Amino acid sequence: MSTITRTLTNLWRVGIKDYFHQLQNIGDTKAGTLIGVDRLGNKYFENNEELPLRTRWVDYKSSDFDTAQIEPGWHAWMAYTVDKPPSQDPLLAYKRRVWEDTDAKTILNYTATRGAYKPYSTCVTTTLYPSVY
Repeated sequence: MSTITRTLTNLWRVGIKDYFHQLQNIGDTKAGTLIGVDRLGNKYFENNEELPLRTRWVDYKSSDFDTAQIEPGWHAWMAYTVDKPPSQDPLLAYKRRVWEDTDAKTILNYTATRGAYKPYSTCVTTTLYPSVY
């Protein structure tokens, strides 16, 4: 939760449209410098005047966001593992591998959905014949 003066200052810095966008998506208002944009269109910001470990944040392109939509290089920068973002460090920058699909938007994460991978189980369940102990 932020103070009223901080909220009004951020309203002045980011404008009305981005102010309400931030309130709707992240629940707080933040003003910072745009560091970079990844392949999916997510925008990464930084403001060193914020509280420690809250100086970096992401503005997802889609409203149905998931943390799996952050690329590994950007995730390392967001978690303070590296100092330079992938837009400045060529080792962290995304390079398409031979086996990957050419379109990044077709790679989906099916975890916790009906399409998630479920291995075939060979275990015998004991729900039909519960033990009487």
